[in-house]
Amino acid sequence: MYKYYGLAAFVVILDQWTKWLIVKNMEFGERISVWDPWFGILSHRNRGAAWGMLEGQMWLFSIVTIGVICAVLYFYHKEAKGKPLFQVGLMLLLGGAIGNFIDRIFRGEVVDFVNVLIPVINYDFPIFNIADAALTMAVVILMIGLIVEDKKGKKQVKE
Repeated sequence: MYKYYGLAAFVVILDQWTKWLIVKNMEFGERISVWDPWFGILSHRNRGAAWGMLEGQMWLFSIVTIGVICAVLYFYHKEAKGKPLFQVGLMLLLGGAIGNFIDRIFRGEVVDFVNVLIPVINYDFPIFNIADAALTMAVVILMIGLIVEDKKGKKQVKE
């Protein structure tokens, strides 16, 4: 069960390393085109939550993040045993939460850098980072896990 903690650690290390690279090698606002105009690396900072909401509310983010970390650890040890989808989802959630929390504590802001333009609808997606991507994947995996568990439960009831 503890082997999944390596996944959370990997997310935190990759997240912090990529953010360090951005801070050390790019000026704020600088953009490196990877696949113009749809994908680029853009040095950006976020002092709020997702999409810049609640900017400057550091105390709130700290309380929420500590609560999320405690909840993830509780559910991981009490509910996820033998459920690999839940274990992976929870550890991605843990790694993403810790990655952005480190930024908020030590930088006072979150370093974002992945810049995506969705071509079909010409939508400039909000800039994000590895921790944000891990959080998004965690939610998707946890939802899939819930659906799988629900189907297993219904199948057991029928038998």
